Amino acid sequence: MDAAACPWCEAPRQDGPTCPRCGADYAKAEAIRMHGRAEVAVAAATQFDDGPEPLMFTDVDEDPEANPVIDDPQTEFRFCVAAIPLMLLIASAFHAVEWGRFVQRLLFTMPVHELGHAVTAWLCGFGAIPTVWITIIMEERGWVAPLALLGAMGWMIYRGWQIGSRSLLIAGGTIVALQFICTLVISEGKARALIVFGGDGMGLVLSILLMAGFFFGKTTQVYKGSLRWGFLVIGAAAFVDINATWWAARRDSSEIPYTTRDNGLESDALRLVSEFGWTESALVNRHIGTCLACMAILALVYAWGVRRAWIKSQARKTR
Repeated sequence: MDAAACPWCEAPRQDGPTCPRCGADYAKAEAIRMHGRAEVAVAAATQFDDGPEPLMFTDVDEDPEANPVIDDPQTEFRFCVAAIPLMLLIASAFHAVEWGRFVQRLLFTMPVHELGHAVTAWLCGFGAIPTVWITIIMEERGWVAPLALLGAMGWMIYRGWQIGSRSLLIAGGTIVALQFICTLVISEGKARALIVFGGDGMGLVLSILLMAGFFFGKTTQVYKGSLRWGFLVIGAAAFVDINATWWAARRDSSEIPYTTRDNGLESDALRLVSEFGWTESALVNRHIGTCLACMAILALVYAWGVRRAWIKSQARKTR
């Protein structure tokens, strides 16, 4: 790369320690590009008209997203404010129409629902293969799925440490802690009930993760390739559909999805009541509790993401 160009956005370097286009610190960006991590006391020399000036900094916990490559922080701030509320409104409007509800469930809710079963199974030590309409769960706990998940999370934690990303470190550590509890503390019988509940329960969690991801990864292809918009659509559609099912069931118990397919497979709700002994009130209340918890978490992430975008937009104005 041309030494006179910014390591992040490749714009011509200007006088000063930061790039006026993307806001990146030249020294930090160069260290991350060259070594994968901004180490302690990395020195970088930037050529100025009056001669070289050494730049020294200490960076142990710096998140590489602190200087994202954003062409227009003002537009990004508007996106952060409007994207999630607007997408939830659109998803709710589609859900109010019968054909829209069918499309939502077919294209968005079912994949997230089945992945919810699979993720819960992996956390509980069971092998699982999600498909569009059904998730294949192994009969007994094994070693392959737990070790594979642990290895993936170990890589995530290592990568987070390597690039100084607190987000990856926290996510990896949290998942490892959940895996420990679900695999080694919870009994196999309770784990099976949790896997059945995980279709909608973990589905709600996955849907808010897809939406909350809008505020993260702005130095990755998720942001640059606009994948975050696709994830936002999927997450909002699934979240609205699953929420609507259980709030309707709370108002009218006849809305609880007690169904049996033509092939004899029972719905998750029916299995939780008939096979695992859940009461009807427990069934509804646990789903509603998960809905409310997910709403609260999404609201907190939304407030944080909007505030962060606002700060960056104001910082650009002052330059």
